[in-house]
Formats: sequence, structure tokens, C-alpha cells
Amino acid sequence: MSSPAVDLVRLLAVRGGTLAVAESLTGGLVAAEITSVPGASQVFRGSVTAYATELKQELLGVDAGLLAARGAVDPQVALQMAAGVRKALGADWGIATTGVAGPEPQDGKPVGTVFVAVDGPFGAESGSAAGGKVEALRLKGDRAEIRRESVRSVLALLLKELASEQTGNERAQDTERNGGF
Repeated sequence: MSSPAVDLVRLLAVRGGTLAVAESLTGGLVAAEITSVPGASQVFRGSVTAYATELKQELLGVDAGLLAARGAVDPQVALQMAAGVRKALGADWGIATTGVAGPEPQDGKPVGTVFVAVDGPFGAESGSAAGGKVEALRLKGDRAEIRRESVRSVLALLLKELASEQTGNERAQDTERNGGF
């Protein structure tokens, strides 16, 4: 049976890639989803559940000024969490979740505001620099539903990036075979 986590583990294993996870509102659910897949140990380096805001800075290297100015529920915080966990755990890819699952708003953001991010070697084979991507979500439902959808969304974001990376590599190989542009 296929699921985003199964597909992710298989794809990373085939490519020899590794993954690290930084979580806030999901509280370890992303890591649990990935590690429920047989063979996940081939690709999964580990995770940091930085629920407390100060841990995002201390463990993941999120900029203190950013946290003070915008709070933990912010797209740049999500990107810095993904980059920080990738670096801290020595992985090819880092993914992160931050947001408000409820029941109360946080940092002036309404319940259901979530940011998921991925950081990795985007286009590394073609010589471009590493970087990150972030998606803003406005989720509906109760706390459990928001957390489940956040897990699904961050896994889907990484799968999408891995698929686009593969397509880009295939185009680059075609260009090389055909002698240029």
C-alpha cells in the first residue's frame, strides 16, 4: 500500500538521499509517519521537535530577531527550521512544520495557519545553490485534523520537490546528450 511516507522513503532510498525533520505544531507526528515505513532507517537521520519558541533558536538556529519580530508562526521561521535541522543532523533534505493547531490563536495568527518548508540541494547537480521552499496553509478542522493535514502537506511538498528535481535532472541529461541547448 502506497502513502506519501512510503513513496518518500522509497524515492530517497533509490537516490541515496537522507532526510531530517524539524517539527513544532505536529509534535513528532511527521517523524512517526516516516519511521512507520519499513526501511526508513536507510534515509531518516532524525528529528527535532522544537515546540517551545526558544528551542527553535537554540537547536535549529532560527534567527532570534525574526522570532522576536514575527513569532514562531511565520514562513521564514519554517524555512530556517528546515535549513537548521538539515545542517544540524547532516541530511540532504530538511523539512519543517510550524503553525497554530488550536484551540487558541498564537502570535496573532488564527487557528489553522500553518507553514511547511523544505530545504535541500535544489539543482545541486546543475551547479545552483542550495535553498528552500515554503508553503502557507490555511487549514480547517479541529486540532487533530490540522496536525494530520500538516503532516500530509509537508510530506507532499518534499515529494513535489523531489519530483521536480528529477524532471530537471532528466532535462539536463537530455541537453547534454543533444549537445547543448
